[in-house]
This record gives sequence, C-alpha cells and structure tokens, in this order.
Amino acid sequence: MANVSETGMLDPRIFEDLQRKIDDDAETRDQLRAILQTIERQGRQTQSILSRAHSTPAAHLQPVLAAAEASIKEQVESIGKLSEIASKGPYYKYNGLWTRDVQNVIFAILLCGWLGGLAMEGEGEGKAAEAGKLLTIEEVGQILNVPVNLKDRDAFHITIEEYLQSLITLIEELARLAINSVTLGDYQRPLQISQFVKDVHAGFQILNLKNDSLRRRSDSIKYNVKKIEDVVYDLSLRNLVPRP
Repeated sequence: MANVSETGMLDPRIFEDLQRKIDDDAETRDQLRAILQTIERQGRQTQSILSRAHSTPAAHLQPVLAAAEASIKEQVESIGKLSEIASKGPYYKYNGLWTRDVQNVIFAILLCGWLGGLAMEGEGEGKAAEAGKLLTIEEVGQILNVPVNLKDRDAFHITIEEYLQSLITLIEELARLAINSVTLGDYQRPLQISQFVKDVHAGFQILNLKNDSLRRRSDSIKYNVKKIEDVVYDLSLRNLVPRP
C-alpha cells in the first residue's frame, strides 16, 4: 500500500509532509505578525495626531487633519502588504490576528473623515471634505485599496463587522469630543455631534445583529447618546445655543 513502508510501518513521508505544512503556516504567521507590529506602531502615531482634535478649535484643525492623512497613508501602504500575504491563505484561518488592528485603522479613517479630512475622489482636488460626514464601508475600502465584504473569493477584505465595530468606537470618541468642544468654547459642535450620533443610533436599531460581541457593544450607543444629550441640555439651559 502507498502509505505503508517496506517494514510494515506507516510511511514517514506522511509526517514529513505535515511538518512542511506546519512550517509554512508558522512562516506565514510570522510574516503577518511583523506587518501587524508596523501597523500597530503606525496606528499609535495616527491616534496621537487625531487626539489633538480634542484640544484644537475646529477653525484651526486643518494642520491636524493634514498630519493625520499623511499618517493614515503610511498605514494604507502597510495594509497593502498585509493584504498581499493574507490573501495567499484562507481568510478565516488568520483573520483573528489582524482584525483588531484593522478596526483601529478603519476607526482612524472614520474619525479623520468626520472631522473633515480625507476628501474622496470627485470632491475636488485640494478641497476639504465636509465635516460631520460618515464614510461608507465602500469609501473606507477605496481609501485602503482593499475589497469589502467579499463573498465570491477567499482573499483579504474589510468585513461589515469590522466596519460596525469601528463605527461604535467613533461614536465613543465623538461623545468625548462633544464635552471637550464645550471646553474650547465651541457650542455648535456638540449639536452637530448629537444629531450625527442619533442618526447612527437609529441606523443600528434597523440592524439584526448576530455577532454577540457586536450586539453587546452596540447597546452602549444609547448611553453615549444620553451623554451627548446632557451636554446639549446644559448648553441650552445657559442659553449658549440658539433655540429652534
């Protein structure tokens, strides 16, 4: 028989072949981890830049956005390298290694886009994007140069769950920004944030979420809505915002 040696024992080539597969798998994981370390480092840099939005008036935010866009561009290059390696193997075999880092990159893109950065194609070269806008999952994929929600082939892509997780993180960050905007004397931004977060909350209520982690995190949106509403209510009591 093909799998039996001349001595009657199992052919050792079976296990030699298995060892080669194990070595190949280990090499792929090492390559992925090396790229992810770079993405994580770049992500910390991007988050550090975007955090300045909490202490910078909206009128003077453009230098912050320009620096954030440059940092995000570096992450896009690293995501390209990650996609090249990851697409050589089954997606769901390795995606647990990178999903958290990818979510952080998506969050940075969403926040930068909401603040008025990352003008999309068709918005005019050199023209700032509209502040308060939510980038769609397709627009995020366009910025990262990777496909989204793939169904027809096994390759690296952005999943709907990763996008929604990042969107929840954006809401948490905007709740903090609403408070810090008041500290800076900007009483209009909390109103803008409040309307945006309410709209997103209404959108999440439409979704029938199957992912337990995502569903639990989405429950936190209503608490951030309440937090922002309290900020707007305090401003209204002090007549710091115009009444409708």
